Amino acid sequence: MAKEDRNRADARFNKPNQGKTALSERDLAAKAVLDNMAKLKALRLAREAAEPPPAPVVKKARAKAKKSGEKGPALGDWLAGQQSGGRRT
Repeated sequence: MAKEDRNRADARFNKPNQGKTALSERDLAAKAVLDNMAKLKALRLAREAAEPPPAPVVKKARAKAKKSGEKGPALGDWLAGQQSGGRRT
């Protein structure tokens, strides 16, 4: 019985280590992804450098609803208007 146990233990010990091969395959896949990302980034930067810079976007200023000197309606009037308009506070 002891000899069978020893043979079983030796077989387990001498079995090829699958963990290392799986790790190396994973490392190779990760390296391939990183290499592809680097290549695509280089292509994008080269394309952006070759095309002329885009025209700056001009934002239109908002029209002010009221002038700074004018006052809005009183709070009570505004709340009454909101309630009559179907809004509840």
